[in-house]
Amino acid sequence: MAFIRFTDRPAFRNPWVEFERIRQGLDELSRSYAEKGKAQIRANVYPPLNIYEEADKMVVTAEIPGVKPEDLEISLEGETLSIQGKRDSRQDDFTISYHRREIESGNFSRAVSLPVKVDVEKISAKLANGILTVTLMKAAEATPRQIRVNAD
Repeated sequence: MAFIRFTDRPAFRNPWVEFERIRQGLDELSRSYAEKGKAQIRANVYPPLNIYEEADKMVVTAEIPGVKPEDLEISLEGETLSIQGKRDSRQDDFTISYHRREIESGNFSRAVSLPVKVDVEKISAKLANGILTVTLMKAAEATPRQIRVNAD
């Protein structure tokens, strides 16, 4: 039978330390890979959106410069608003030699869940100066009502 003395015990190892070391290594690897030009750093989400609520409506604005109205498709399915489209560029012209290319092109899609019920018959969309504004009127059951209090 073996006796283990207190000094002979292995030190407690935190398993999360090893995961953190691996994560840092992967971060360093991805940074060096991007710096060598082998990978492009892209935005996390496109198009960027703002969603705000007023007393009687929800408003969704999206930045989509360079997109034509005929290249947009907006739909509402249940409580999910979807914005899909396409932005063309001079990508097909192979005579161009880019020194820097940061403007995205191609197809995009964005879906957001709306926090309130909306009236599907009262939805409008407007595209002006590269800003898409979708106005969704709240459903009757979602709009706040003032309740009058009567005294006896």
